[in-house]
Amino acid sequence: MTRSDVPPRGTRGTRDAATAHAWAALGGDPALLEQVTYRPVDGGLPARLPVAELARATVGVCSLAAAELGARCSGGRAVPAVRVDEGAVATAFVSERHLRIDGRKPTNFAPLSGFWRAADGWVRTHANYPHHRARLLTALGLPGDSGPDELAAALAARPARAIQETVYAAGGLAVAVAEPGESEIPLGALPLIETRRVGVAASRGRGEAPRPANGDLSASGAEPVSAGPASGGLPTGGGLSTGGASPATGALPASGVRVLDLTRVIAGPVATRTLALLGADVLRIDSPRLPEDPDAHADTGFGKRSAALDLAAPEDRRTFEALLVDADVVVTGYRPGALDRLGLAPDALLARHPGLVVAQLCAWGWSGPWAGRRGFDSLVQAATGIAAIEAKGDGDGDGDGHPGALPAQALDHGTGYLLAAAVLRALTERQDSGGGRHLRLSLAGTASWLTHGIAPAAPVGGPAHDPAPWLTETASDLGTLHHARSPIATPDGPLNWARPPGHLGADAPRWL
Repeated sequence: MTRSDVPPRGTRGTRDAATAHAWAALGGDPALLEQVTYRPVDGGLPARLPVAELARATVGVCSLAAAELGARCSGGRAVPAVRVDEGAVATAFVSERHLRIDGRKPTNFAPLSGFWRAADGWVRTHANYPHHRARLLTALGLPGDSGPDELAAALAARPARAIQETVYAAGGLAVAVAEPGESEIPLGALPLIETRRVGVAASRGRGEAPRPANGDLSASGAEPVSAGPASGGLPTGGGLSTGGASPATGALPASGVRVLDLTRVIAGPVATRTLALLGADVLRIDSPRLPEDPDAHADTGFGKRSAALDLAAPEDRRTFEALLVDADVVVTGYRPGALDRLGLAPDALLARHPGLVVAQLCAWGWSGPWAGRRGFDSLVQAATGIAAIEAKGDGDGDGDGHPGALPAQALDHGTGYLLAAAVLRALTERQDSGGGRHLRLSLAGTASWLTHGIAPAAPVGGPAHDPAPWLTETASDLGTLHHARSPIATPDGPLNWARPPGHLGADAPRWL
C-alpha cells in the first residue's frame, strides 16, 4: 500500500499558519507551502493547547522536506504535492501506546513516575529507568524498595522547588509544576530550530576519498547561528548544505544517506525512524553501559540497525571513527557538552569530516541554567506551564488542581519530526551550496512554540478519528508487532518500514 492508494477525504487549506511558521524556521521556500494539504479528522489529539495544529505542522513540513529532497535528487523535477492525513498523525503521535508485542501492552510509565502533591504545589517525577528510580529515592532518604505510598508521603512534606533541586543534585529527575508565565525556563527566548553552516563541503562517495561538492568552494569558516522563531514572527532563514552521496533517481528521498543515531527514548529515535522510512541507512549506536527500555526501542527501532559501542573504549572508538568516515549525518540526543570530552563536539566532528550534518537534540535548550539538566517530555510539560494549562477539572477530574498532560508526548514526537525535516532540508541544500551543517533543537523550544507561537486553527469538518486504518502488524525477531504506520506523506512513498526493529545492540557496527 502506498500513499497514492489512500483516497482523499476532504482538504484543509494550504496556508496553515503553524506549517508556514515551521517551514520558515527550516529555511524553506515559502512558495512550496502550496504543495501541502491536510485531510482533517475530528477529535484526533484533543487538548486545551493547539496540539493537533503542532502535530500536523511538524509532519507536514517533514513530508514537504522529503518531497523536496526527492525532487532535487531526481534531476530537479518539480516538488510534488503532499497530502497529510491528520488521522495518521494522531495515531503516530501516540505510537508507543498502540504498540503490542505478541499481544502484550508495554508499560509507558513506571509506578514512581507521575505527579505528586508537594507541601506548596505539585511535582512531576520520572523514574522509568532503574538508576533514575534509585537516585530519586536516595535523594529523599527513602529505602530502595519504597513504593508509591512512601514516595507520596515524603514529597508531601517538602516544598516543590526544594524537591526539584534536591533530586537534581542527586542525579535524579523531578521538577516543580510551574504555573503559566512562571516557568524558570526562558520560553520566549528559545528558538524552534537553529542552523549553522560550517566550512566547505566535501561530498564523499562510498569508499572514495573526499571530493569537492558543487557550489562555491572559496568559502571557509563558520557562519553565525541562524535561529528559527519560538513564538511569533518568522526567521531570517538561511539554507543548509552538506556533503555526501545523492540518492539515485527513482529511489526513496534519503536513499544512499548514512546516519549515525546516538539518541534514545522518543524524540531522536522518531527522527531517525523517519529517515530510515525514507531510505537512509540508519545505524543506532548505544553504550553497553547504559540501560534502555526494550519496548521503547521496539516502537522507534523500525527501519534501523542497532549496534553497541563504548565510545570511551579505544577499540570501540576506532570502530566508531571508521563509521564516521562514511557517514552523512550524525544525530545526538545528549545534554549540551556531554560528548565534548570524547572529541565529538559538533565543531570537532565538522573539522574532521567537512560536509557532515551534525544534528543535536536536548531537553531544556542550549543555554541558560537548565541547559545541562536531564529531561524528558513529561518533565518539560510540567516545568513550562503546559501541565498547569492542561490541569484536570471542569468535569474531567476532581477539581483539586491536579496537573494534566497533553494527549500525547507531543514535544517528543513533534521535535522528532522537526529534526528529521531539518536533516532532510540539509541534504537538499547541500546539492547546491555544499558545506557542513550544525542543527540544534530542544523539547523546550517546541514547548515554547506550542504555548506562545501557535494559534488554534478554525475547525474543519472531518470524520471522527479512527486509528485502525493506520495500524498494522509486522513480524520481527522481537515477536509479532502491532504498531502504528508512519504519518509521513510522500507521493507513492512507503507506509511501512523496509525492516522491523531487532534486538538492541544485536547488529554489527558497519554500513550496509
